[in-house]
Amino acid sequence: MSPNDVSVVLAHGAWADGSSWSKVIGPLRSEGVRAVAAPLPLTSLADDVAALDRTLERIEGPVVLVGHAYAGAVIAATRDEKVRSLVYVAALAPDEGETVADVFYRTEPHPLAPKLAPDNHGLIWLPDNTFAAAFAQHASTEEQAVLAAVQRPIAVACISVKAGRPLWKDRPSWFLVAEQDRMIAPDTQRFMAGRMKAKVRSHPVDHTPIVTAPGVVADIILDALRDRK
Repeated sequence: MSPNDVSVVLAHGAWADGSSWSKVIGPLRSEGVRAVAAPLPLTSLADDVAALDRTLERIEGPVVLVGHAYAGAVIAATRDEKVRSLVYVAALAPDEGETVADVFYRTEPHPLAPKLAPDNHGLIWLPDNTFAAAFAQHASTEEQAVLAAVQRPIAVACISVKAGRPLWKDRPSWFLVAEQDRMIAPDTQRFMAGRMKAKVRSHPVDHTPIVTAPGVVADIILDALRDRK
């Protein structure tokens, strides 16, 4: 695939929205790559997959799908035939019969990771101090404050539903392992990447490299776009 022949669709994770990809979209555009961020409601896994599919309907030609964090489960659930490969950015990749929560809690959490619990509406919010402590510890103080201020909660229904057959069993996949991730254990990321047989890029980045190391993220996406195997 030539980078200029393929579109990139970006799926955001929990506690974020499509604007979280803003620092990645620029470098991709400078390489002549069309990138679109899919707006996920974070209300249930089925709702998020439907939202992703609506975005894919608007795209003509082949697509590389990219998911950050929770969205790894979302990109693996689409069945759109335009998808040529998948890129996981510090993302969760449940296998068939597993839930997002199963893989998220596979190992002991980092000491600074938050204890998550839903509110009275079944929504999970991050405490504001978590953005500096674990979500994006490499970000500036201002960036951390903005991330906290604009966060969108994730519903329990997103993480408690068993996954079907994941698309990564049928498409090539790439995985950016965030070595300094305090939200999703790096060992868990390596485990998931290994069973996916993904092409792995490992870097000393935090859980949110789409904000704190966008060049690293753009590079692995471009590698996936250029890969002809």
